[in-house]
Amino acid sequence: MTVKTVLDYLWTLAPEACRMSWDNVGLLLGRKNAPVRGVLVALDATAAVAEEAERLDCQLVVTHHPVIFHGDKHITDADPLTEVHLRYLEKGIAVISMHTNLDCAPGGVNDLLAEQLGLHNISVLEDGETAGLIRMGELSETELPAFAGFVKQRLRCPGLRWVDGGRPVRRVAVGGGACGEFMPKVLAAGCDTFVTADIKYHEFCDAATLGLNLIDAGHFETEDPACDMLAAKLRERFPALRVCRSAHKGCIRFL
Repeated sequence: MTVKTVLDYLWTLAPEACRMSWDNVGLLLGRKNAPVRGVLVALDATAAVAEEAERLDCQLVVTHHPVIFHGDKHITDADPLTEVHLRYLEKGIAVISMHTNLDCAPGGVNDLLAEQLGLHNISVLEDGETAGLIRMGELSETELPAFAGFVKQRLRCPGLRWVDGGRPVRRVAVGGGACGEFMPKVLAAGCDTFVTADIKYHEFCDAATLGLNLIDAGHFETEDPACDMLAAKLRERFPALRVCRSAHKGCIRFL
């Protein structure tokens, strides 16, 4: 079993062609022919996850967020951010990242999010496409406070922010992570409610004015469930491979 063996399978779940043009996905650290006995699945390739992988004897970490994203020009211990990359390289731990390709692919982050929130008749916002970032679906009519409470409970959010657009919840759009820029398209598609994350103050104000119920359920909380799915898929495909799920629950804390 090698890093490439795992990567080739992950491409079948989230093809590279599904990624956004600006994204960085695939094998980002390590050697493709390195042997693998254990895999650790995590949302982020942090220093803590590197230590966890070493402790669990995992030679490969599979993440959602890219370990290298902002065009780093050097990897040295002079920069605390790139020093994290050194930790992986020095420990011989490879990192594969499946980001917007996993967001957009059928059965990926946003299909899973829609299913978790009980939506039915799920479709891609980009009409007629089988892959795309935002998913839409329907619910039996419910009031927004009740739905917001359900989202909080279902995604195990320590807290969430929301604004009332003045309409009951019937047609819901979801976008794991930061998808606030899709608000105009969500409204144009006839959705009354949008569940996403990383919403800015003025976006909440705009949503209330435009009549859109907007729920910020947290970046980690809307995307991390996909890591459970990846771990389950890897265990099913490679029964001889030891697949671990990271215990780390993000860096943000709530009072």
